[in-house]
Amino acid sequence: MTSFTIFGTGNMSQAISGVLGAGGASVQYIGSQDQNATVDGDIVILAVPYHALREISSQYGAQLEGKVVVDITNPLNFETFDSLLVPADGSAAAELAAALPNSKVLKAFNTTFAGTLAAKTVGDNKTTVLIAGDDVDAKERLAAAVRAGGLEAVDAGALSRARELEALGFLQLTLAASEKIQWTGGFALVR
Repeated sequence: MTSFTIFGTGNMSQAISGVLGAGGASVQYIGSQDQNATVDGDIVILAVPYHALREISSQYGAQLEGKVVVDITNPLNFETFDSLLVPADGSAAAELAAALPNSKVLKAFNTTFAGTLAAKTVGDNKTTVLIAGDDVDAKERLAAAVRAGGLEAVDAGALSRARELEALGFLQLTLAASEKIQWTGGFALVR
């Protein structure tokens, strides 16, 4: 049985935990007030704002070595909602991978809202979690836990595809913020 540690205690961390728990996984939470916590999970999910990635990788880097680390952030400029905060040829996940060279960094969950994770549907379709990363085994371990929790999971390719996933997340967030879609809606993958 795969164990997870989730950094963050907000809506996304709760929704992701619900999916993982439905599949039988154990979940540990580490909140912002938990100083010097021990990271117990085999797979670590960073359900935090983009700006917190640097601090977590610095403070917990040694504990994250050899672990699968999942970045769910969308590095959106939340002041203007008009751009991403990473270079055009980069991504938050690539920055995290550079900061954690001995971890297996994945990008996932950033193209779904908490509501669609909890409901397990987007409209009439099952919610799909897109997963990008360079380690095939790490992606399959996360995908298996997502599927066990009742969702679909699709390998979106190498970690370099995180840029496109972040752009898709950016578009979805701006559509919801401008009330063109609901926070319980979003993009569905129909196969």
